[in-house]
Amino acid sequence: MGHVLKMRTQGADEVEEVWQRFVPSARIDRLDPRTVSFAWNSVGLKGFSVVAWEFTASTTASINMNDQMMACRMVGDDLHTRTGRDQIDQRRPWLGLDAPITAEWTGTAKVRAFVFDRTEAQRFARTAAGDDRLVLRRLDPSARDRESAARWERCFSYVSASLAVSHDEPIVAAELQRHALMTTLTSFGTSYLDGVERAHQRTAAPRTVRRAVAYIEAHAHEPITLDDIALAAGISTRGLQHAFRRDLDATPSEYLRRVRLAGAREELRSEAAVSVRDVARRWGFTSPSRFARYYRENYGENPAQTARMF
Repeated sequence: MGHVLKMRTQGADEVEEVWQRFVPSARIDRLDPRTVSFAWNSVGLKGFSVVAWEFTASTTASINMNDQMMACRMVGDDLHTRTGRDQIDQRRPWLGLDAPITAEWTGTAKVRAFVFDRTEAQRFARTAAGDDRLVLRRLDPSARDRESAARWERCFSYVSASLAVSHDEPIVAAELQRHALMTTLTSFGTSYLDGVERAHQRTAAPRTVRRAVAYIEAHAHEPITLDDIALAAGISTRGLQHAFRRDLDATPSEYLRRVRLAGAREELRSEAAVSVRDVARRWGFTSPSRFARYYRENYGENPAQTARMF
């Protein structure tokens, strides 16, 4: 279950208290209490938070991400952001990991951020890269290039908007969390990209595919991810993708979608009155139109037609 928090305050003490609930290392080092205005909006899941805040003040703040990883886009009046003595490019999102980051501004600063548990992020990165020795590190604070920066911004907009209405849908929330983490790992200079280059696993025995298929069919109604499937099959995410293409002529995501569509179809065919939209969401489909398209492609009829027939 996701937790939504929205608040507004002009109390200086409340600002740091709320911020530290999500980023314990956050510190407000200097603040003029006469100018404070603070608005906060967040959705928190296990090991992952989506945060947006607007802070009007004359202030200096800092974070030191040891147990967490934060990807952030920060804009503001007379804003200066540094990691050590190096200035961070304000035109792009930046990544907080390992080294302390300090921000100083006068006026209003606006932040949009993903905050990840570092241990979980590293576990994900190892599985996705197929490198069990990978240590997640930041190589450069700024987004890799303009295209990467724009991709991360689009991801934030999509994930934050989707979680606002789907934070209590476990399957959907898990997929959104995975999407946010993968986009973050590939948009910034991190050791994950080096790990991908080092990993050369490309083969898998058919037994591995059978284990993956069995896991999907047993857990499709749960918020499982490709990394969960790969772990159950005993292979990296990349190796799993290659094995599915070779042996099943489909990606793991496509196979999982087929199984979930079959589950939704069974529910639509039940005698109890059901809402197509509710069934779609329970099986991880946030877009009714996309669900209907996939359903037609697989069954040759609209989901509403199935529901009316039974």
